[in-house]
This record gives sequence, structure tokens and C-alpha cells, in this order.
Amino acid sequence: MSPSTSQNAVHKSPGAKFRVIPAVEAAAAHASAITGSAVSQANLVSLVQPILDQARADIEAGMSLQRDEILGRIEAGAHQILGQKLRPVVNATGILIHTNLGRAPVSEAAARAMAAAAAGPVALELDPSTNRRGGRMDEICALMKLLTGAEATLVVNNNAAAILLTLSAIAANAEVIVSRGEAVEIGGGFRIPDVLEQSGAQLVEVGTTNRTYAGDYARAVTGRTVALLSVHRSNFRIEGFTASPKIEELAEVARNANVLLVEDQGSGALADPSLFGLGRERTIGESIAAGVSVVTASGDKLLGGPQAGLIAGSGQAIERISRHPLARAVRTDKTTLAGIAMTLRHYLAGEQNQCIPVWQMISASADSIRSRAETVRSSLHGLLDTVQVVATDSTVGGGSLPGELLPSWSLEISPLDGQSADRIATRFRVGNPAVFGRIVDNRILLDLRSVLPKDDEALTRSIRVTLAERQD
Repeated sequence: MSPSTSQNAVHKSPGAKFRVIPAVEAAAAHASAITGSAVSQANLVSLVQPILDQARADIEAGMSLQRDEILGRIEAGAHQILGQKLRPVVNATGILIHTNLGRAPVSEAAARAMAAAAAGPVALELDPSTNRRGGRMDEICALMKLLTGAEATLVVNNNAAAILLTLSAIAANAEVIVSRGEAVEIGGGFRIPDVLEQSGAQLVEVGTTNRTYAGDYARAVTGRTVALLSVHRSNFRIEGFTASPKIEELAEVARNANVLLVEDQGSGALADPSLFGLGRERTIGESIAAGVSVVTASGDKLLGGPQAGLIAGSGQAIERISRHPLARAVRTDKTTLAGIAMTLRHYLAGEQNQCIPVWQMISASADSIRSRAETVRSSLHGLLDTVQVVATDSTVGGGSLPGELLPSWSLEISPLDGQSADRIATRFRVGNPAVFGRIVDNRILLDLRSVLPKDDEALTRSIRVTLAERQD
């Protein structure tokens, strides 16, 4: 090799190592082969440019990259854009109201009502008979008055907002009395003392963690007190040497002191779960009848509707709350109102157990669930040795009825040699349809109580596909 040739080899162009990076146009065309018309040309460029920039940075940092690897990154980016995270899944966890899976599924009628409201104009704040501006809560108020006796109802985007708005409107720069046993954190860092502070109210704690009496509230009332606050123990319970006043006793204290009684009822129950072997849960109507001034509750727990917060109670109190500036910031949209209204109509017709998914799950008998599980298993031809039907327990979840269990039946799948339950469970979760179960003692359990009957066929298909992959 001549000296000049050797010199040329040593002094190759500094940019040569970047030649593996495709041009932007070529990269966009490669992504387009995957996305098709789902992504415009301009947005394809926006998609691939950061990927190419990262490849350049990696090469500058000393990483050895081939063109195929860079194209693979582009393909992965394109597939990620096309992938829909919020797609329907099958909840086989045995947790009926699963927070991480979107809480309570709505009824088919509510889903249709929400879709119709979203698809076009609705008479949200117009009275069709007069063509004058009307209240957006009129329908909800009428339904809730029939179902609970509440004089008025306001719907906001969740129960946290309902509590914050209520306290901000009625208790700013004043005292609110709450039991120490109810100054709790109810999930996601949402703490009652913090909410009171944010609303401008001053927290006055009474009683002890495990025992509080009505007299404790009465003795704590001062000239600055505006409300007593009762808080639902959303996701825990205290047992043993405990005492807490009945809601009727607190209502009497509030009346005698001429202050409001506010109850964070939590679950939004309009029906009694104790009819199906669960614990007693006070309904919104029972709280109103007992003398509670304002009840706040979730729309997406035991109510069985879309995510929302309900504020129900005396007309005077709700009017005051609705006029607070924060009310506009946390109000909900037309689709949620349509879903809540249709859900309430199910209760009005007495058809909640047949139509509202969470009540379908709660009211289903253990025998009917076992029968469904056996039917699914019997259709798994060639896989009967690897799938068994076993007795399990389900929970309501979503911060409702903590510690309460419902008898259920699950499909049990044991891993083959060399396989782990985690790996098989992952295949279920990323499959089509995606199925979420739970792992107990290195076994996968697919609980049929939290699976809607209409999803049994999809569950069966997922088991066939996943176990076939396992055996490959």
C-alpha cells in the first residue's frame, strides 16, 4: 500500500460514520409504509426527525449503529403512534371497580347516550320550549330529586373536585370540624387536611383515631364554625375498639348549632350492596333523609356511571356552591352529563342489576359465574389439562366496601416447565384482546366475576391464542 493510500485510509471524512443515517425524506417514506394515510407527510417528518437526531447523538457518543437498526427505531416509533393505548380490555382481575382499568364501565345505554351527545349539538343550556338559556343541571336535578330527595344536584369532574368546591364555597376562612379518624388520605395523595387547607377552611379535629362521639363535635363548635364534615373511609376500615356517631346524630348536632353537615359519601351508592352479601353502604338518599346538608359522591364507583363528582343536597347550599368561581373550572361536559343521566334512569326503572355493569357483577350468583367458567374451559379443546376452574374471591374495589369479599370462580392457568407466570400474564396483557388477570402462587387466575358475560368469547379467544404461543 502506498503512503498516499494509507494516508487516505487514516484521514477518512469525519462524516463517513454518519452515512448510515437515512435522509429525512427517506426516513419519512419508510415510516409512511407503516402508517399509511393515518399520519400526514408533515407529521411524518416531525415523527422521524427526533429519531434521526438521537441516532446522530448516539454515534457521536461512540455507539456503533447500522442503518437497519435506525430503520428499526423508525418502525417502532411508527407503530407506537398507531397503537391505541385506551382500547378496550378484559378485566379478569376480580376487582370489579379497577381504578387502573378506568373504574366502573358504563351501561350500553349510557355509552350510546354519551356517544350521541359527543357527536353533535345538544340542548345543554337552552330550554327547547322557550328557546331561552336554561340550567345545564336541570335533568340531573330532576332525576336525583326523585331518586334521593335532594333538592338540587351539581355535577363536576370527580369527587375530589366536589369536595374541594364544596368546602371552598361554604367554609373559606372558617372552621370545619372533622373526626381524627376521618382526616384520611383516600388515594393518589388526596388528603382531607390538605383539601381543607386548599379551600381556605380551618381544620378542627375531634375525638381520637378509633373513637369519636357526637358530643366531641358539639363541644368543638365555636362562632367560627360553619360545617361538620363526615368522610367516607374509602379504602380501609378500622375494627376492634371503635366508635363513631351515626349520621343522624351528627345531623342533630349540626341543626342545634345552625351549621351545615357535609358528607363525603364516596361511593355514590343508590342501591344497597348488602342484598348481595356485602357490607351495608349508606346510600345518597339515606344521607339526605338523615339530614345531611350536602352529600358529595363519585359517579364512577357504585353509582356505575362515567367519572364524575356529584354534589347533592339542600337547594340553598347547592346554589351557593354552584355560584363559586371554582365551579366553572371543575364542571363536567355534555358527554358525562348524558352518561350520568342515563345511569340514573336505570335506577329510576329499577333495572340497575340488569343494565349497570358494576351491579351486574355484584348481583351475579356464584353458581352462574362457575357455570360461565366451566363453559369457557369446555371450549378450550386440547387445553383442558392446563386450565382448571377454581373457587376464588372478588373485591368491589375503587375505594368502595373495603375488605368486603364476594365468592367467585376463576380459570387457573399454571405455567409449563421453564415458563413463568409473569411472562404468560404479559402475553395476556399485550394480546388482542388484552386480558388482565392476577398472579397467585405462580399461577394466573382469570376471575369471571369481573368479566362481563359479553366478553366471555373474547376471553376464550385470548386463552387459546396465549396458551398456543406458550406451547410453541
